[in-house]
Amino acid sequence: MSDDLKEKIREIISEVAELDEVPDDAAFKDLGIDSMMAIEIVSEIEREYKLVIPEEELADIVDLNSVYDKVKAKLAS
Repeated sequence: MSDDLKEKIREIISEVAELDEVPDDAAFKDLGIDSMMAIEIVSEIEREYKLVIPEEELADIVDLNSVYDKVKAKLAS
């Protein structure tokens, strides 16, 4: 499940940001992902996994690993 989850999140980020490759620890800003794209990515993930990531937690989401950790924690609770 974990690898599938990370790959699905990678796919969502890739589609929204129109990127061919999304390294685990590359900062979104270094990939050209701005705040509006980040919001769209979070919205897609919320829709896909039927969860809510509060606005105050968005600042913690800076790369694929941080998105994955956040979603994994939300799904576990």
